[in-house]
Amino acid sequence: MLKIGIFGVGHLGKFHLNNWMEIDDVEVTGFFDPNDETAKEVEEKYGLKRFASADKLLDKCDAADIIAPTTFHFDLCEAAIKKGRHVFVEKPMADTLEQGKKIVQMVKEAGIKFQVGHVERFNPAYLSLKDMALNPMFIEVHRLAQFNPRGTEVSVILDLMIHDIDIILKLVKSDVKNISASGVAVMTDTPDIANVRIEFNNGCVANLTSSRISMKKMRKMRLFQKDAYIGIDFLEKKTEIIKLKSLEDGDAFTFDIDTPSGNKTLAIINPATQPSNAIKEELRSFVDAVIRNKPTAVNEIDGLLAMEVAHLILEKIHHKVNLP
Repeated sequence: MLKIGIFGVGHLGKFHLNNWMEIDDVEVTGFFDPNDETAKEVEEKYGLKRFASADKLLDKCDAADIIAPTTFHFDLCEAAIKKGRHVFVEKPMADTLEQGKKIVQMVKEAGIKFQVGHVERFNPAYLSLKDMALNPMFIEVHRLAQFNPRGTEVSVILDLMIHDIDIILKLVKSDVKNISASGVAVMTDTPDIANVRIEFNNGCVANLTSSRISMKKMRKMRLFQKDAYIGIDFLEKKTEIIKLKSLEDGDAFTFDIDTPSGNKTLAIINPATQPSNAIKEELRSFVDAVIRNKPTAVNEIDGLLAMEVAHLILEKIHHKVNLP
């Protein structure tokens, strides 16, 4: 039985807590949260023990689930790793690049399991493509959210866009060549809306737009590659593929088009998606990695790479905003 300590039981922390209660081979030891009102609510609702300090909870658990605000991630990760505890930490895994690099080094030295909460890796729409050869050369992303004061201690880049940065880095197996970015702070002191163009050495280009001041919600990614278009709707958990028909496409809906190189048959495919709870699945994968000594699905290197690109974007925006 893996003993889990929860660090932070705010909005997202409660989602984690509810899911931990439904995962086999797990016992929630207790929680640490400095907010008395929030802590009292959790104590009464779940009957869980509140620990007076992070250190005392770490002494009683095998693994730490860190869902505190980003500014506390590094200190909590450091304390957990130094005690040899496995760590699941929400994205971004640290507040600064220097902290992220220190975490990577500490994890390597301690030999513990470390997973970063890039939950879109577990979205059914994305998982439905696991058997398809993906080699995108152009990517377009829109991630729009309505304004919510929660989470605004970091920019929209680290709050929302980092989800898509992580997915893109997973899909495009090439180094970043150049980044162009524009962003505007509208409701907070950091960018609330941003548009970014990432160019990769292999020729792939990704255009990303993220906003937390939109009137509607949207989480869509479009991939264009030779002979295929793939649309991923993370919000609706649906995927659409339009591609040149092959023998494997079976009874897919098809239609013919005339092109300069002759008549071609296109197939429209909607891969089956399995209804699932992405948060529960990412937590379950972390437990599986610890118990069975397997690699974590999103490790500390993945977390750092996403942070590095996010901070390069922030540097570009900051430089542009502060030009004379």
